[in-house]
Amino acid sequence: MANRIRRCGSNKEFEQIIDDFVTTGYTIKSRGEENALLVKKGKHTKHLLVFLLTFWFTCGIGNLIYALIPVANEDEVLVKIDKNIAAT
Repeated sequence: MANRIRRCGSNKEFEQIIDDFVTTGYTIKSRGEENALLVKKGKHTKHLLVFLLTFWFTCGIGNLIYALIPVANEDEVLVKIDKNIAAT
């Protein structure tokens, strides 16, 4: 489930919010007519440390394995059109 829910009142606002999130680095995981799930992935930041600690013993294979480990999601946002907002 998403960490945050962003509600909007119209299709135009829905598209604009999705564009804003994509511009800031999010990717669209799923999208429907009235909702979209956007995900921002984290990054591996310790490649140099892993390289220095494992190169002698693994000839760089430890760093390669570290690079292939999936990165956890940093943030998830569910954007949905709320009919109650549109009516007011």
